[in-house]
Amino acid sequence: MTFKSLGLSEPFLKAVAEKGYTTPSPIQQKAIPHILEGKDVLASAQTGTGKTAGFTLPVLQYLTNTKHPKYRPLRALVLTPTRELAAQVYENIREYSKYVNIKSTVVFGGVKAAAQIKTLKQGVDILVATPGRLLDLHDQKAVSFKRIDVLILDEADRMLDMGFVRDINKIISYMPTKRQNLLFSATFSKDIKKLANGILNNPVAVETAPQNSTAKKVTHKVYKVDKKRKTEFTIQLIKDNHWSQVLVFTRTKHGANKLTEKLIKANISAAAIHGNKSQGARTKALKNFKDNTIKILVATDIAARGLDIPLLPHVINYELPNIPEDYVHRIGRTGRAGAAGEAISLVCSEETEYQKEIEKVLNEKLKTSIIEGFEPQDTAPPKRAASQSKGSFGKKKKASNSNSSQGNKPKRKPHFKGKKPTNTSGLGRTGAPKKKRY
Repeated sequence: MTFKSLGLSEPFLKAVAEKGYTTPSPIQQKAIPHILEGKDVLASAQTGTGKTAGFTLPVLQYLTNTKHPKYRPLRALVLTPTRELAAQVYENIREYSKYVNIKSTVVFGGVKAAAQIKTLKQGVDILVATPGRLLDLHDQKAVSFKRIDVLILDEADRMLDMGFVRDINKIISYMPTKRQNLLFSATFSKDIKKLANGILNNPVAVETAPQNSTAKKVTHKVYKVDKKRKTEFTIQLIKDNHWSQVLVFTRTKHGANKLTEKLIKANISAAAIHGNKSQGARTKALKNFKDNTIKILVATDIAARGLDIPLLPHVINYELPNIPEDYVHRIGRTGRAGAAGEAISLVCSEETEYQKEIEKVLNEKLKTSIIEGFEPQDTAPPKRAASQSKGSFGKKKKASNSNSSQGNKPKRKPHFKGKKPTNTSGLGRTGAPKKKRY
């Protein structure tokens, strides 16, 4: 099968050829014809399968064939969960639309909005955006959704994880009810199907890989390592194997910063990428990593979502994710487009349950080794994976009446002089947590 046989026109065939692609991937073969026909599509595909081109190419062709003769109302919107993914999708759109008269731009948080507003007012055909910044711009009347013909939700599962459902529904409420809807996700979970039922109209379901499967050419290795010696082990792995490009995952932003500092002290070039970093710092770190200016990129799960790093050979799980499905997303950075890749996990005693849950999701046993000199010495009890602990959230332990038996005095109630303070916010004692917008 060729890209031409899918129904794509000459300008897009030329752009695809210049990127070096000759044969469409399975997700492209299945999705592009349906999208060109104007059907709603619910697509599931693992990362690195070409899904971005799977919706970008047919949508651009539709916009080209139906362009308004006088002005450029916004007619296609791509929503993504993170800044990095938004930037990557926008770059793809620019590359594939180089031979047609289509204007596009990208908007996300972390940078000043003035330049984004100026570009939007000049008119764009297709916009890539993160939900938070997009709503801000809409509130400022810098963008209108009244002429949207096509809505694309990319990495919809991650948008659910990050709590963007309310923002998505609000954005959709400003759009025409008659439009084409495309939803792309790594998995077809119950929550995704529920979201799809509220947005898509008689969708065609497209799936190119079993749910939660990983790329076939990725090899998995687990090293049982003492928690306090993970950094030392990571440094030895990188130096002994002379690795020059490694993506390392930590669970927390603080952990990413700490590991990066120690790698640099060991004379290994490294940078961290996470939500607390400015957009400029994140963009610079990713560029330096792709250019091999730095060897190691240390990232949290959210920051790494959507990163497109061609031929990445190694991924290290410095800490296992507590949500087993996130393991699939992490190692999806390597083994892309048929290339070989290696996923290495460092597991201490308290992470054994995380490993078991990941093995259940993958339906395979991960090869596990212990390296002499780094044997686990910690005796912390295993932590429970998120999938196991569901249902216990929010349950309170019954109050104990053992204070008197231990000779402890019961806590005194606070005494207020004068008028008792009141809370008028309606948010409880501490107020609702602020939602971080990406």
